[in-house]
Amino acid sequence: LIGETEIEMILYSFAIKENEVSSKIKVDSRSDKVEKTRIETPGSILCSNSYFIRGSDCEPSDVEVVVGRNKQEGGRVYSTYANFNIISTALHKGPVTLNLSNISQHGDTGRLQGSAIAKIVAENAKEHPDLFEEEVQMWVYEEEITVPKTSKHYDAGSKFSTQSHKLTKLINHFHENVKYLPDIPLPTNLIANPSLEDSVHDSTILIFNLPHQFIGGLCDQMKGHILPYARGISCIKGVSVDSEDVRLFSESIGDKLGIYCGALSGANIANEVAQEKFSETTIAYDPPPMDSRNPTPKATTPQGPTPSSSHLDLTAINEHKDSKGKTSKVKLIVPPPDLPPIDHNIIKTLFHRPYFHVQVVSDVAGVSLGGALKNIVAIATGFVAGLGWGDNAKAAVMRVGLLEMVKFGKMFFSNNVQTKTFTEESAGVADLITSCSGGRNYRCAKMSVERKVSIQEVEREELNGQMLQGTSTAEDVYHFLKARGKVHEFPLLVGTYRILQGEVRVEDLPDLMEGKKK
Repeated sequence: LIGETEIEMILYSFAIKENEVSSKIKVDSRSDKVEKTRIETPGSILCSNSYFIRGSDCEPSDVEVVVGRNKQEGGRVYSTYANFNIISTALHKGPVTLNLSNISQHGDTGRLQGSAIAKIVAENAKEHPDLFEEEVQMWVYEEEITVPKTSKHYDAGSKFSTQSHKLTKLINHFHENVKYLPDIPLPTNLIANPSLEDSVHDSTILIFNLPHQFIGGLCDQMKGHILPYARGISCIKGVSVDSEDVRLFSESIGDKLGIYCGALSGANIANEVAQEKFSETTIAYDPPPMDSRNPTPKATTPQGPTPSSSHLDLTAINEHKDSKGKTSKVKLIVPPPDLPPIDHNIIKTLFHRPYFHVQVVSDVAGVSLGGALKNIVAIATGFVAGLGWGDNAKAAVMRVGLLEMVKFGKMFFSNNVQTKTFTEESAGVADLITSCSGGRNYRCAKMSVERKVSIQEVEREELNGQMLQGTSTAEDVYHFLKARGKVHEFPLLVGTYRILQGEVRVEDLPDLMEGKKK
């Protein structure tokens, strides 16, 4: 993350008996010096090893820290701003917690802002009293703010407007996140609450939506405070790729916390979702065998299934398969029998709205890969758009890109990836179309060709300190493929990387796509 920007990370939790917590950490680049220091305030979160944090001089109630990569490029320290929240709600017959953390939109496609998801969850909790307790708690790390004069809630005669207040107090008073999601009414059953451990206490579903570099620190904080039989869903788009392996963020969370975790992804522009404009998403959740309430027959006879006494008790199985078909190292705990099973029906009920349609599938790897690889294709589409080659050229790039996305999934996740995840789901073709039509990877690639400058220069000028995901993903995927001798199998993905490196021209892309250009 280069330069200075602001991103919102919201961690929501839904609990049956317990409240939730919400925390905000604002990250600001105050100097070129970035050092690693623990922040001595409740809810502080340290980043992963490649990132560093330093507390600035401020009160615990208004925490500001510096986050940056210990590296400079062009004299600028990599840094970012971040905010954390959590919401929590409850199932009637047992706790269900949604834990979310999220990056705000900033005009990009596909990422759901945390407050938008909180709104959806609270609406569904209220509409399904047979399943959920009505009150949904939202963890917010406290910060002092003043209602902006541009807000519809501003009243020069009211202390709520003229004096600074805790953000949680303002959210609960106005039922609106006046700072991070202004002008969008929030349900009255959504309660802002300030504490992290409480937010995940007695919660059975944890939903994560945060920048991936915060996964490790956040999960470390949650250890010992979550139910051992909790289940999760990651809203973190993309995958972690290096020359050694491709890792799903959902599995990184699961490994850290000792739980099973699915994934959510799709063509979801946050502001449009919050404004209740129609959209859809895909949630991938493959229920572990021990979560089943239905015994499976061990064998059948010509007369039909064997007697129930010989049925296999799935709850006795604590193993499950990972996204590559191998036995996961995580030994799962069986949920209590009095809890409703967390299955596709429960997941859909939590998220589906008349304006936000949800398809639940079991292909976690496919949904995760779609959110990563489409960014590379969007850059290639932006390149041909910048040349003025028209819609036919863009369609050709998208077609080849979709084929390579499917091929990548089937080649490296052969035991689980389904072709239809890419060709039929919002997380596949729909997200690809949206990203290749107006996403920031597309826009910046287009501008780089039109201006005859590098895409990195466009990033610095246009993105207010944010970094494109497509450029880093293209590099990571290239090195992963090169290490396996598979570069020639993915001409578009590799060709896009070579253009970014300056090895070939954008005009060479048609030949690169056919494998003619060496």
